[in-house]
Amino acid sequence: MAEIEAGFKKIMQNIEDMKKTDARLSEQVKTHEGELLGRMAVMAKPVVKVVGLNLLKIGKQDTKNEIYDANYYTEKMIVLGKTDLAAFRPDDASKKITDQFCVLSEKGKFYELMYSSDGFITDSYLNPIDPKSAIEMYGYDVMIMLYKGMHDYMKSETELIAALEKVIGFIFAAPGKP
Repeated sequence: MAEIEAGFKKIMQNIEDMKKTDARLSEQVKTHEGELLGRMAVMAKPVVKVVGLNLLKIGKQDTKNEIYDANYYTEKMIVLGKTDLAAFRPDDASKKITDQFCVLSEKGKFYELMYSSDGFITDSYLNPIDPKSAIEMYGYDVMIMLYKGMHDYMKSETELIAALEKVIGFIFAAPGKP
């Protein structure tokens, strides 16, 4: 009985020690979260250049709210998050924001992409933000979405390579061999 009790006390002590270590390490991560997200963004640049989208800069709306005469940002971007709308756009306080997103550009920079529409024209403002601000305004979703996006891209590339290897194996297989 005493051995079981001693073993149980040891387990409880280990749990307490792990809680203290967990709290300490979590605090270290929180103090450096902006740096981590910034490094992730730099590493993701080549992928964003491939999978990113040229997002709408300005366009006219028809009566069905379809966009025409659209002009797009030349830099490719991926959307990482959405948040509650800011009160006004930093470039023009008279423009009401209709949509607001956190995006990562192919140059590894974070922006708030703010859209406004008056019913006739939809235009946008690209507000540069630093990685720490991205986390503060959009939460850890930006980090999770960036990680998940890169993971999914790697998975799809792995599947593509496996499929190409099968095709090449079939093409170059000796005649008569399956």
